[in-house]
Amino acid sequence: MMKAARQAALLDVIEQQEIQTQEELASALARHGITVTQATISRDIKELGLIKIVGDNGAYRYASPNRSGSDDSHTQRLTRMLADSMLSATAASNLVVIKTLSASANAAGEAIDTMHWPEVVGTLAGDNTLLVVARTPEEAERLTDRLMAMIR
Repeated sequence: MMKAARQAALLDVIEQQEIQTQEELASALARHGITVTQATISRDIKELGLIKIVGDNGAYRYASPNRSGSDDSHTQRLTRMLADSMLSATAASNLVVIKTLSASANAAGEAIDTMHWPEVVGTLAGDNTLLVVARTPEEAERLTDRLMAMIR
């Protein structure tokens, strides 16, 4: 099967189902007649930039921050994904340290990177901590205020 078709099917599956593991994803694709190895799933996840977010049932599931109907709904989903994963944000000079739920820092970082906020130079994620580099200390303070307003 062509890679593009397989990856399109993968995106359709994660949109329609709450897929939590690579094994579940491989099984779901197999039900659609697409046989893949764990290594292929892993490469596809990386190439597609898939992230894990908290699903409706409270468990982590795969999602694509790049797949959306309109820019407004896409931004709303990213904002919700970010707000759902954050616990706190603290400015330190031109840096913002964001504490997240366990295993959610990558999702929060991906959301911030995808929103292309002008004051953000870049992000670096661990497991439950995200470092955001702002251009100036003043922008870091404004960014912290914006982030904290999301979780209030």
